[in-house]
Amino acid sequence: MSDDRTAPEVYTPDPRRWRALSVCLVAGFMSLLDVSIVNVALPAMQTALRASAAQLSWIVSGYALTFGLVLVASGRLGDDRGRRRMFVTGLALFTLTSAVAGFAPNPEVLVAVRLVQGVAAGLLSPQVVGFIQDLFRGPERGTAFGMFGAVVGISTAVGPLLGGLLLAWAGDADGWRWVFFVNIPIGVAALVAAFRLLPADTAPAGERRPLDLGGSALLGVAVVALMLPLVLAERDPASAPWWLVAVSVVALVAFVAWERRAKRVHGHPLVDFALLRTRSYAVGASLGAVYFAGFTSIFFVLTLYLQNGLGYTPLQTGLTLTAFALGSAVTSALSGRLVARFGQPMIVVGLATVMVGLGVTDLVLAATAHSPWTGLAIAGPLLLAGAGGGLVIAPNQTLALSEIPHTSGGTAGGVLQTGQRIGTAIGLSAVGAVFFGRLTASGGDWADAISHGLLITVGLVALALVLGVADLVAARRARGRGTPATATGRR
Repeated sequence: MSDDRTAPEVYTPDPRRWRALSVCLVAGFMSLLDVSIVNVALPAMQTALRASAAQLSWIVSGYALTFGLVLVASGRLGDDRGRRRMFVTGLALFTLTSAVAGFAPNPEVLVAVRLVQGVAAGLLSPQVVGFIQDLFRGPERGTAFGMFGAVVGISTAVGPLLGGLLLAWAGDADGWRWVFFVNIPIGVAALVAAFRLLPADTAPAGERRPLDLGGSALLGVAVVALMLPLVLAERDPASAPWWLVAVSVVALVAFVAWERRAKRVHGHPLVDFALLRTRSYAVGASLGAVYFAGFTSIFFVLTLYLQNGLGYTPLQTGLTLTAFALGSAVTSALSGRLVARFGQPMIVVGLATVMVGLGVTDLVLAATAHSPWTGLAIAGPLLLAGAGGGLVIAPNQTLALSEIPHTSGGTAGGVLQTGQRIGTAIGLSAVGAVFFGRLTASGGDWADAISHGLLITVGLVALALVLGVADLVAARRARGRGTPATATGRR
């Protein structure tokens, strides 16, 4: 990929590395939390702002779109221009847009601000991965990614709970504003800590590579043209602009051709395709994208079912889903320390556990469809599914980046996270189409809709499991021939 892979590296541990990591995790938590916390506040926003269904959709999907749009380019900028500079810029913009969103007087302003807020999240998110690559080596890196994996799992699952608490505390009229205001003090504190604890950007200006603007534009078109119909199809697949998928394919082909030319002419492409020729990275990126398609869809359909089907309040819904977050938190912390020992088999076990947990959740929901104890009854299987999820995200990220030079950590992390955002959009679109399709076909039978929706999530996790098992088998065959599968734990 580059000379970094073979050049000898002098690594001196930064004594502030764990405190620096805590700053990164707080910012990462905020940016990922805003993907899920807003969902429970949508009914209150609709009432307070008189927002249309289309505007509500854009409040959620606009953030996801621009988040995914800038990940790769911002990761590359972090690698070349300095991670702290990009991190602080993204965090400051995220905090500012949170304040503006909280004071939004109408839905048009809120939609516009959410688009900018997604860009801010996309600026800072790849820097978290880059800092972990820079600051940690060996088992410590696995532990750091374990903590980051816990943040990913918890932020996604706990969003409905925090949103419900804020709505219960502040009331429906203004509670939705606090979904955004809560970011302000956290963001300001994180900014102060970032200047004190994050390592300074020390790369000489002469080493900066020019940003590949053409490649950035083509990749941006490809990502947006693919994600836009997917996010708009969550509730009404028939009205989504599916023709944009063809535009995405054309833009992606053009991007590949452009990047190859950039590599040949001046040696500075946006994405070095040697990344994808690194087996551990290619497998990790593919498995992560497919897993996120199923993982994030769990909370989408369960939130709809509990609130609209069973009449739960946002707070009750959030409390029910907290079981998944608890399971994920415990095993994420453990898996980060154990990944170097167990490698890919741990991910396979985790995926199988998620499948079992979701399958049991589906069975319990069917058995307690009209029971007042439904939320309590599914806590156990959701805890199990969360425990499995904690064995997937952090180990997969650790193994995917194990052979990537730390100087390319931001770009590699941006590509990984872009795949996760696209996977999320595909999963929500597929699960949403089945969920609402069954709801309409069954005449409003929410139990039937949730059952079919969960089956699709189980199927997506099963596909990730197939990828994991196939990689495990291939690695063992390679070892049997005397060929090492990877330099690290994908074995």
